[in-house]
Amino acid sequence: MLDGLFKRYGGDYVLQDVSLQLGHGDRVALIGANGSGKSTLLRILAGIEEPTRGQFTKTSSARIGYLSQEPELNEDATLFSEVMSSKSHILEMEQQMRQIEKQLAEAGDHTELLHTYDALLEAFQNANGYEAEAEVRKVLYGLEFTEQDEGKLIRYLSGGERARAALSKLLLEQPDILLLDEPTNHLDVYAVEWLEEYLASWKGAFVICSHDRFLLDRLAERVWEVEASRVNEYTGNYTKAKQQKQLNVDFQNKRFEEQQEQIKKSEEYIRRNIAGGYFREQQAKSRQKALDKLERLDAAHQEKSIHFTIQVSKNSGKDVVTLENLAVGFPPSEGKTSPTILFECPEAKIYQEERIALIGPNGSGKSSLIKTILRELPPIRGRFELGYNVEPSYFRQSQWEEMSAEMTVIDSLIEGKHQKISEARDFLGMFLFSEDDVFKKVKELSGGQRSRIALARLAQLRGNFLILDEPTNHLDISSREVLEEALSQYKGTMLFVSHDRYLIQALATQIWEIRDGKCRIYKGDYDFYLRKRSEERSTARARQEKRNSQPARKETSKPSGSAEKAPQSEQKSLLKREAEFSARLEQLEVEIARLEHEMETASYEKKHAWMRELSETYQLKKNELGHANQEWTAVVDRLQDLSVNITQSS
Repeated sequence: MLDGLFKRYGGDYVLQDVSLQLGHGDRVALIGANGSGKSTLLRILAGIEEPTRGQFTKTSSARIGYLSQEPELNEDATLFSEVMSSKSHILEMEQQMRQIEKQLAEAGDHTELLHTYDALLEAFQNANGYEAEAEVRKVLYGLEFTEQDEGKLIRYLSGGERARAALSKLLLEQPDILLLDEPTNHLDVYAVEWLEEYLASWKGAFVICSHDRFLLDRLAERVWEVEASRVNEYTGNYTKAKQQKQLNVDFQNKRFEEQQEQIKKSEEYIRRNIAGGYFREQQAKSRQKALDKLERLDAAHQEKSIHFTIQVSKNSGKDVVTLENLAVGFPPSEGKTSPTILFECPEAKIYQEERIALIGPNGSGKSSLIKTILRELPPIRGRFELGYNVEPSYFRQSQWEEMSAEMTVIDSLIEGKHQKISEARDFLGMFLFSEDDVFKKVKELSGGQRSRIALARLAQLRGNFLILDEPTNHLDISSREVLEEALSQYKGTMLFVSHDRYLIQALATQIWEIRDGKCRIYKGDYDFYLRKRSEERSTARARQEKRNSQPARKETSKPSGSAEKAPQSEQKSLLKREAEFSARLEQLEVEIARLEHEMETASYEKKHAWMRELSETYQLKKNELGHANQEWTAVVDRLQDLSVNITQSS
C-alpha cells in the first residue's frame, strides 16, 4: 500500500501525493509518457528505492518479484542452470534427498533417516519436483529459446536474450506480486502471445508497465496512469481507462467553463452596481465576498498534443512490388560454398495504397526482405521488381541508436538533408521543441523528447512507398497513437515490420508471415489473420487425430509430373515419421504412467533405493517425452505446409 507518497530527485518531484492499494490477484497496467516516473514507482514497490516521504507498506509474507529493464544474471552460468535456479527450493530438497540416500546405504539405524527422507520426498512431490525441469523448458521455449540455447553461457547472450532469460526466471519463481517493467521489449509477436496466455492464468497480483496496448487490453483490470507527477487510477483495461479519462476531462472542463461563465456574470454585475446607490452597492459587495470565497476550479490538465502528416511527393503506378520465386538470405560466406536461405516466397504482389504488415519470429528474415527490396541485399534466387514511379522511403529500426549522444536535436533532424535551420526550427515546433530546446544534446533529452524526435524524423519522409522497420520502438503510448493516426492518413503504399499488434490491427490490409522458411500471405486484416491461423491449427489437429485413429494405408496412386513428385515424396516420408513419433509418444506416456504408479508403491513401502532409481528413470522419460513432442510438432507443421502447397499447385 502507498499512502501520501512523494519522490524527489534534486529539486523536482517525480511523484507527488500518491496513494494506491494493491490486493491479492489484482491485475494493474501502469502507463504514462516516457520519463513520467513509471519505473521509479515500480522500484519503490519493489523496495529498491525509498520514497522521499510518505509510506510504503506490505504484508511481511508477500514475495515481490521485479523485472527491471537491465536485469542482473550470473554471467558464468548456462541459460538453463540460471533459469533453473528459480527452483532453488526444489534443487535443495533434491540435494538433501541424494545425501540421505547415500547415508541410508551406509547407516546401521535407518529409522530417523527414513522419517526425514519420507518428509522430504512428500514435500518434493507436493512441490512438483519431478516436473521442475519440464516446467523450466516450457517457459524457455514459450519465450522463443530452443534446446540448443540451453547450454549457452549468460555472458554470451545478446541483450534481448538476457531480458528473456530474466523474464523466464522471474515467472518461474512465482512471486505473490509480479512487477514487470516493459517485459515485451525483446519479444516477437508469438512470444508476446505466449506471455499473455501465461499471465492470464497467473494466480498472484501483477503490475505491468508496457506500451503494448493489445496486451494491456487483454490483461488489465485496473490502470494506473502517471501524469504530471500524479497517479490517476481507472477501472477496466486500457481502452476503458482511456474512455473514462476522456469523460473525466470533458466533465471537469465543462464544470470549469460553467464556473468561468458564472464568475464573468458576477464580475459584470459587481462592475455595474458597485456605485449604483446604497442598496445596489450592498448587493454588489455581497456578490464580491461570495466571489472571493469561491473555490476556483481548474481546467483539466492535458498534455500538448502532436499532429502531423506524411506527405507523398508523387503517385506511383498500380503495381508497387512484384516478387517471383524469391529466396531471401545471405550469399556464401568465407569457408562456405552455398548461400544461407532464410525463407522463400513463391509469388506475391503489393498494389498501390495497400498496407502490408510483415510479422514473424526474431531472426526469421523480415529485415532481410526489406534490405532485398531496397537492393541492399541481393536475392539468392528469383526476382523482385519495383513498379512505375515507385519511390521508397525507409525508416530503420536502428535509426535511434545511430544518433550520436552529442548531436543536438536540430542536427539530428537535418542530418544528411539540405534544409535551412529556420525551416528545421519551424518543423520541430510542430513536435513541441521550442526556443533553446532545439539546441539540447540527445543525451540530455527525456524519454518523451526522444520519442518526439523519432516522430519528427519519420514525418520528413516523402516517398510513395513507406518501408518501416519497428517504427514504434522507443515510443510511449501517446506517441504510438500519434504515429498511428499519421500512418492511417498516409496516401501511399506501406510495408511495415512491427510487434505492436494494436498498430497492425489498426493499419494492415494484408499480413505476410515469415515462419519456418516460408512467407505465407493472408489477404485480410489482423483479425482475418488470427481467424485463419486458428482454423489452420484446428485443421492440423483434426488431421492428426484422424491419422492417429486410423491404421496407416499404402499409397494407391503415384503423383504425376516432376513438379509434384518432390513435395509428395517428402510428404510420404513425413507421414511415416509422424506415425513413428505418435507411436513413440504413446509408448512414453504409458511408461511414465507406469513409473508414477511404481513410485507411489515405492514411497508407500519405503523402498528408498528403488525410489531413487525410479525417480531418475522418470525424469529421463519426461525429458524424452518433451523432446519427442517438439519433433512431432515440427513434423506436423511441415506436413501442413506441404498440404497447402500441394493443394495450391493442383
